[in-house]
Amino acid sequence: MIITLRASMLAGLGVLAACGQTDIERTATGATIGAAAAAVTGESVLNGALIGGAVGAVSCSVAPGAPNCV
Repeated sequence: MIITLRASMLAGLGVLAACGQTDIERTATGATIGAAAAAVTGESVLNGALIGGAVGAVSCSVAPGAPNCV
């Protein structure tokens, strides 16, 4: 159950990390969402922010056709 929850949260984080017009905005959004998700699940907020920021930073490289990817 916990693994399923974490996997679905990471998938949702990947979608939400695409919010923003620039790489910096997407990185900041991903870090914020990652930290919040980690806090809610009782995980390390720092790790959540780092993972979320990394997902946000590469979101347009992984899905170049996503909204706001120019």
